[in-house]
Amino acid sequence: MEVQIAVAKTNKYAVSQSGDTLEVVERPNGGLSVVLADGQTSGRGAKAISMLVVRKVISLLAEGVRDGAAARAASDSLYTEKMGKVSSTLNIVSVDMQTKTVVLARNNECPMYIARGDQIERLEETSQSIGVKRNTRPVITEIPIEAGLTVVVYTDGLVHAGKRRGEPMDVGLTLRGLLEDGDPAPRQLADALLMQALRLDDNRPADDISVVVLRVTHRDDDNSIRRMSVQLPISL
Repeated sequence: MEVQIAVAKTNKYAVSQSGDTLEVVERPNGGLSVVLADGQTSGRGAKAISMLVVRKVISLLAEGVRDGAAARAASDSLYTEKMGKVSSTLNIVSVDMQTKTVVLARNNECPMYIARGDQIERLEETSQSIGVKRNTRPVITEIPIEAGLTVVVYTDGLVHAGKRRGEPMDVGLTLRGLLEDGDPAPRQLADALLMQALRLDDNRPADDISVVVLRVTHRDDDNSIRRMSVQLPISL
């Protein structure tokens, strides 16, 4: 089997800097983690908040701290730094090779989606953003690694898309349609979800949008080569 991860991001319209921050870190005991934070408000201030959160989390994960403990520590750190006056959402998606599971930690009102074949599950247990009070705990979901598993995580800009014209995006319905269309790669899924949001916002996104898609696929060989590809558009 092989784990593939893709990310698609865009900024809020007419704002030069995204308030969303995403990093990938290798886990010391095998596997990797994707950490996604969305700082309160938008622009430079939100970026500073989300970077503070993500850097705290990845430093702890790299030391072998468990995901839930890392999320709580990041919340306490943000609370102390900003005296409880600002918040951030936080999602951690981890492939843990010790437990052979995908671990999902969520401090985010936005739900996550898990798909296995044509079965799509919406994870929407009540969850709080971090930084507002001490000892804020994430909602933890642990899933065995299995071929065909798909996980979709995103910031709230995705679900806000289309609200200005009374056509809010239905992430679950869009995802179902994409999966029923065939066997899309993670990049195709992430791009398609983002493009649908942009269409609903007339290509003027009302908020920063980040979409993370993880898929577990079959492999016919035992090639142990690991690959990562990143694309960053630049305007000069």
